[in-house]
Amino acid sequence: MSVAFLGLGNMGGPMAANLLAAGEKVTGYDPNPTARVEGIAVADSAAAAVKGADVVITMLPSGRHVLDCYREIVPAAAPGTLFLDCSTIEVTDARAAAELAAGHLALDAPVSGGVVGATAATLTFMVGGPSEAFIAAEPYLKTMGKKIVHCGETGAGQAAKICNNMILGVSMIAVSEAFALGRSLGLTDQALFDVASTASGQCWALTTNCPVPGPVPTSPANRDYTGGFASSLMLKDLRLAQAAAQAGGVPTALGAHAEELYAAFVEQDGSGRDFSAIITSLTKDGPA
Repeated sequence: MSVAFLGLGNMGGPMAANLLAAGEKVTGYDPNPTARVEGIAVADSAAAAVKGADVVITMLPSGRHVLDCYREIVPAAAPGTLFLDCSTIEVTDARAAAELAAGHLALDAPVSGGVVGATAATLTFMVGGPSEAFIAAEPYLKTMGKKIVHCGETGAGQAAKICNNMILGVSMIAVSEAFALGRSLGLTDQALFDVASTASGQCWALTTNCPVPGPVPTSPANRDYTGGFASSLMLKDLRLAQAAAQAGGVPTALGAHAEELYAAFVEQDGSGRDFSAIITSLTKDGPA
């Protein structure tokens, strides 16, 4: 089968590489000329990349980018092409993209797991769309990820993603505040981690993406918060969650406050740093 992969950035590049390693014929495209993956031929345009492709996978920054891309590529696609959008966008944009791809198979399939998961092919895919399309996409999803969940009809994948990341943003702030409080009470970071990681405070933000250096050697905190999941992307996802909550009249007080805190942090200096770096705005001296 022939796969067109549009968006070869920090996430899309490793995902495309895993498809290539699994024996798929992959053609890529990215408007950034430096975004390249070894072994993958790069087309001159998105439309050229999808010509003759059986599967089209997109990993793009926003709903506007996805919709603009679909307007360009759908007319160039062969009948019955499978469109798999792995971007994180608004639910309404996911539904609009599926409408643009009418007559083809289309899914929204945002991911969780970050660059590490994309590289190791351990991503979680949250998928929305018809069962027929999900069955067709499953082999490709399993090549790029470890956990694949069919969440429901079109847009359900995006709904699951923004709910999940609202939990993540809120929990990272809570973990960071706990370390700040622990320090003020004389606890070492390691002592608090050793307790909370095996007690009721255990969560992904603590045990995988720990915001202080030391307890989890692979967390971005040990690299001055480089790599990982950028704070600007966390802010984007929190804003998507708040837009959906407001549209549905759902009170999400903690999600709203998390958005405010990340907005202030990103504006200050945190845009490109891992989202766990928000701890540096919650303590006087930053990480110990």
